Amino acid sequence: MSFINFAAREINCKIVYYGAGLGGKTTNLQYIYEKTSSNQRGKMISLATETERTLFFDFLPLDFGTVRGFRTRFHLYTVPGQVFYDASRKLILRGVDGVVMVADSQRERMDANLEAIENLRANLGEHGYDFESIPYVLQLNKRDLPMALPAPELKRELVRRNEQVFEAIASEGRGVFETLKEVARQVLVELKKS
Repeated sequence: MSFINFAAREINCKIVYYGAGLGGKTTNLQYIYEKTSSNQRGKMISLATETERTLFFDFLPLDFGTVRGFRTRFHLYTVPGQVFYDASRKLILRGVDGVVMVADSQRERMDANLEAIENLRANLGEHGYDFESIPYVLQLNKRDLPMALPAPELKRELVRRNEQVFEAIASEGRGVFETLKEVARQVLVELKKS
């Protein structure tokens, strides 16, 4: 549900980083923000609580080229990881154009990952989105940790629709831009169709 600003000749697209708490959603955005030149990025806004690193969202517009003469801007958001904040998750998904599911690779986080994916599917459905067709990428984060499950095992459990999967260590930037570029590519493909 991209927003078109005809006066500025700009298409604004929304990408949401979704997943369980402390899986690396905010770390992805922080890395992107730090590595993006100041003339290409907007302001990052982060709200935190005592129990969750990001209560509401991080905001970051990026320029990725043009579509039919309109400049595209991507606004990146994270959702709070705890299901307790489901109302915020639903609100942040409103108007989404693409989703990055950030999965924590640690064995003890598998249930939380599965719960986050099912929660995403349900919340997208409430907004009238089809989980099977929305631009979607799966990121397997925290690949450097000793309790990280093998990637093939994670894929067997977490892949839902033959989506692109990227292994990542967001704290080091590994796999971060590859993930973003793929979901942005998918969003642009959808934009060009419409």
